[in-house]
Amino acid sequence: MFELWGALTILIVCPLLGALPLIAWITYALTGKQLAKLGTGNISVSAAFYHGGKLVGILAVLSEAFKGITAVLIARAFFGEGSTWELIALIALVIGRYSIGRGAGTTNVVWGFLVHDPLVAGFTTFLAAISFTVLQSKQLVKFGVLLLFPLFVAVLHFEDFPRVIAAVSLAGLLGWIYTKIPDDLNLPAQGAKSESKPMLEFLGGETRPIALGEDLDEAKVGHKAAALSQLKRWGYPVPKGWVINPNQDPEEVIDFFQPSELSPLVVRSSAIGEDSEQASAAGQYETVLNVTSEQQLKEAIAQVRASYDQPAAVQYRRDRGLPDQAMAVLIQQQVQSVYSGVAFSRDPITQQGDAIVIEALPGSASQVVSGRVTPEQYRAFVVETENFSSVQLEGTGRVPQALIKQVALLTRRLEKRYHGIPQDIEWSYDGQTLWVLQARPITTLLPIWTRKIAAEVIPGVIHPLTWSVNRPLTCGVWGEIFTVGLGDRVLGLDFTETATLHYSRAYFNASLLGQIFLRMGLPPESLEFLTRGDRFTKPPLLSTLRNIPGLLRLVRREMDLETEFKRDYREKFIPVLSQLAHEPVQELEPSQLLARIDMILEALRLATYYSIFAPLSAAIRQGIFRVKDGQIDNSVAPEVAVLRSLSALAQNAKQVLPEFEPEKVFEQLETTPEGQNVLYDFNELLQDYGYLSEVGTDIAVPTWKEDPEYVKQLFVQLMQGNEPPTDGVDPINQVFSGKRKRGNVQRRVDLKGRVTEVYSRLLAELRWSFVALEQIWLKSSFLKQTGDIFFLELDEIGSLVAAADAEFSSQLEKLVQNRRSQFEQDSEINQVPLLVYGHTPPHPLTPSPLYSDQVLQGIPASHGQAEGQVRVLRNLKNIPEINKETILVVPYTDSAWAPLLVRAGGLIAEAGGRLSHGAIVAREYGIPAVMDVRGATWLMQDGQRVRIDGSRGIVELSNDLRPE
Repeated sequence: MFELWGALTILIVCPLLGALPLIAWITYALTGKQLAKLGTGNISVSAAFYHGGKLVGILAVLSEAFKGITAVLIARAFFGEGSTWELIALIALVIGRYSIGRGAGTTNVVWGFLVHDPLVAGFTTFLAAISFTVLQSKQLVKFGVLLLFPLFVAVLHFEDFPRVIAAVSLAGLLGWIYTKIPDDLNLPAQGAKSESKPMLEFLGGETRPIALGEDLDEAKVGHKAAALSQLKRWGYPVPKGWVINPNQDPEEVIDFFQPSELSPLVVRSSAIGEDSEQASAAGQYETVLNVTSEQQLKEAIAQVRASYDQPAAVQYRRDRGLPDQAMAVLIQQQVQSVYSGVAFSRDPITQQGDAIVIEALPGSASQVVSGRVTPEQYRAFVVETENFSSVQLEGTGRVPQALIKQVALLTRRLEKRYHGIPQDIEWSYDGQTLWVLQARPITTLLPIWTRKIAAEVIPGVIHPLTWSVNRPLTCGVWGEIFTVGLGDRVLGLDFTETATLHYSRAYFNASLLGQIFLRMGLPPESLEFLTRGDRFTKPPLLSTLRNIPGLLRLVRREMDLETEFKRDYREKFIPVLSQLAHEPVQELEPSQLLARIDMILEALRLATYYSIFAPLSAAIRQGIFRVKDGQIDNSVAPEVAVLRSLSALAQNAKQVLPEFEPEKVFEQLETTPEGQNVLYDFNELLQDYGYLSEVGTDIAVPTWKEDPEYVKQLFVQLMQGNEPPTDGVDPINQVFSGKRKRGNVQRRVDLKGRVTEVYSRLLAELRWSFVALEQIWLKSSFLKQTGDIFFLELDEIGSLVAAADAEFSSQLEKLVQNRRSQFEQDSEINQVPLLVYGHTPPHPLTPSPLYSDQVLQGIPASHGQAEGQVRVLRNLKNIPEINKETILVVPYTDSAWAPLLVRAGGLIAEAGGRLSHGAIVAREYGIPAVMDVRGATWLMQDGQRVRIDGSRGIVELSNDLRPE
């Protein structure tokens, strides 16, 4: 009972103790100033020193030390010395200090922890003092301490797990608070009490300019300085430099620099908003070279700062809607250039392709960017895999080819570092080192649109009607998911821009997704990791801590996913599907069909949520629990289930017809009772899986129910070549021993399969509704030919049914013809770019292979090796003969492609990942598969020999072409 009272006392008294505004009272009593109305508004020790002077500051330290020590002693009175409750008391104190007392609680924790654990406090203080003296970075030291003291607690008290957890929690709480409130030490020291200035200048790091190697805030020092700082910390060669803040008096730091003829400096602008993704501001501000004296340095700093207010620069900001902010000044050691230039990681003119554009000249880089001298032009193509790197060059000149290749490799790697955002690189070579002088986004190539993910989710060319249905559903669901994770940080994001059409193909906005993931504390490539198995980098610790509440909300959604789906399946999906199945769609009037469509769309909104979340959930769990692909049973997925049923039925048919003619199989089966039973089962299978189609997400593509010829061809091919699994046991079940390895991952995979079935059935019903409406309009000559309705958009169909827009109706035929013509033109483009830069992409270029004997890299999707002849399939209109010597090359793998793999020797796909339909089926039947091989259907030809390695994701091409 005594301990219970102790816990209650700590949890009630300590927050109230932290909330006591002792610092505010002391400052007001001695100076008459109200700290809440001065500076940052914080009631802190640094604010007391800044606004009240040395005596007020010292008394503030003593008052906060009293609070911290008192909190520890309260806990000690109830629980004894050194208990975890002492740290809990400090946590409670800090919560009260922040939430009510408007301070961070750093001084409370320092003194309280000194009483709690003098040894850890001593070690931490000693290292912090040395680090600050050497690094002069209070930010680095402040957050470094938050990592050190819980680490020391863990090392010295590893047996006391609750104590370690409490220390980590205390550090995390302080780190989170530091990101939420401003620091008075960041205020200009000139505005402080004169007696406090020396201390504040030292603690604020104002005794010298900020070193370029520190972690710089773009919002304070501009993108240019922050980007060079990041590059330097990544390990790239950036000339040594320093930053003078916008509010810093250069006179105070001018003595720090010692420019001379032997060590000249360059003074550069780093305006806030310059070199950002929104605007490059190229050439708008001054750069001063060859600064060799203190007087020249003073004049150069003034000249650079003055350029911010030049009329051209002011007009540039106004034209782009950029606010007037401030300019930091970047001072660097000048490189004595032998060769210099600029490099674009993507061609800003063609806006596509993999070419790196490099301009170079002997001498300084300023010649190239000034535009006064015509530089040498080069184009470079970089091929990098885990095992080798190679560069092919176009162009010659005075600059050594080896150096240009080195620039090309550097440029491509920097683009990868910036998550694929095209970069404009300024570089210089001094005879020994290739220096990076600047790196900024190529603003004209933003946003970046990617076919990755989209190529599998919504593959192929897309009709306007399909897109008008899919886009709001997809964007709306992603917006809902991201809003749950981001909370109020969702402001400023337009989720309607998540996806768009280029060349009648779906593209996702990689730039927007990157912003979203960064705000959520996740790496920008998180979506590709979740859906395709790409490498997942670690997010920044502080970002993750800041986003824990949103991530926890998403985790809660994920944990409840199966329960919610079962409820919605019972209460919403089953009633809707049942009503749709029993409704005679061919007998409905247009208005009734429109109401039916609205009902389906309402159910589809919910089904789309599950169709996106369920695969993500399965991928997350598979990664967390490290379950291998081969340990997962995908039999619930419709494409796997129908394949198994069709294979089994084909084996029955072979027993009935040991000898048969492929073109007359169905006629021959009709002649015997046993054969009639097989045909009955085949028709039942068509009824069960008639909702599937060649492209499951495209309602413009006929379903198997409407066009069963494709399924019949597959059935005959399975009779010709498929053998039943050994001993009648499915290969997937050989992997499992009962249900030992299914667990959490298997349940999510099963859920994904059930969701796919519901989603596919609803899309099929939606298609059949539009087809029925089209038939009515064809009879009345409102539409001219079959398929016209799919060149309209959803709201246009609604308007036509309601007869609300007579002018639109009169232009209908011309509109459909124009859209059909554009669709057919886009359909002729065999090789669309994987990435599209900007809002208006040009017509895609034909890619050129770099080597005669190529090694292509993709995603390893199904283990094993195979060698054989290529068979390129861009669609399923004419299914060729396939055997174990056939390596199928396809643009993507939707459910309808999967049965082809039963007879193939291997699979190569331009799109998709480890969780795609083709990869799942390939693993089940032990067929090597490599996904995401860019340009596969163009680079390879029918009959060409290839060797694939599904374990490493390698495709080796040969020039040996053997046409059949």
